[in-house]
Amino acid sequence: MKIWFVGRRLGAALGVMAVLFFALALAGWASKRDAAITAAAAGERDLPIYCVQKDENDKKLSVSFDAAWGNEDTQNLIDILKERNIRTTFFVVGEWVDKYPESVKALSDAGHEVMNHSADHPHMTQISIEDMKKQLNECGDKIEAITGRRPDLFRPPYGDYNNDVVRTARECGYYTIQWSIDSLDWKDLSADEIFSRVVPKAEPGAIILFHNAAKHTPEALPKILDALIEQGYEVVPISELIMRENYKVDPNGKQCSANN
Repeated sequence: MKIWFVGRRLGAALGVMAVLFFALALAGWASKRDAAITAAAAGERDLPIYCVQKDENDKKLSVSFDAAWGNEDTQNLIDILKERNIRTTFFVVGEWVDKYPESVKALSDAGHEVMNHSADHPHMTQISIEDMKKQLNECGDKIEAITGRRPDLFRPPYGDYNNDVVRTARECGYYTIQWSIDSLDWKDLSADEIFSRVVPKAEPGAIILFHNAAKHTPEALPKILDALIEQGYEVVPISELIMRENYKVDPNGKQCSANN
């Protein structure tokens, strides 16, 4: 009886230990699995460039314009920028190039970058990879035919992207560019409202988004540029802001040196 009693307690203890061991092992496996999934997701996430890491004393930033539909203010914007000796980046849609080839040439002749914004402004995430390539190549061909330069920056319409969009653009020779400061000028904000959305948020390495046909952008732009210049900023085209190699893009979309 005594031997049976000790064996029963020992068996129960061993059973409890086995359950605890299994539970701990399962928890550890789950933890490692979740960590692996998180790491894999982070590693697979392919982000565009929203802004660029700059030293606080390297006060360069970029101003960009998307051109997809109207053209009422393009020459006015060129004149405003010329008065301040500023060169910027215009992302144009292929259909816009077809409608306004003279404006594309005027932008290029004035020293501005004319870059790719797709052929006809689709949601790139909703089309096949082959159609993505077609969008990029058609627009790139049209820009190159007028400016003599093949664009190498791409801004997805609507800011809509996923891994396939960024990777496909890269395969076609493009850096995918977003923005870190959105003027929201397309919402017909007043000039003062646009100013308030842009200037207080300015920082080295920022990329600012405007549109070429927004209602109050021509009124707001001179005040914004003058304020940025007064604060010591140098406005440069995006191709002169970004790193071309040996870089990484952090989870917030900031392009950083791979050595950091």
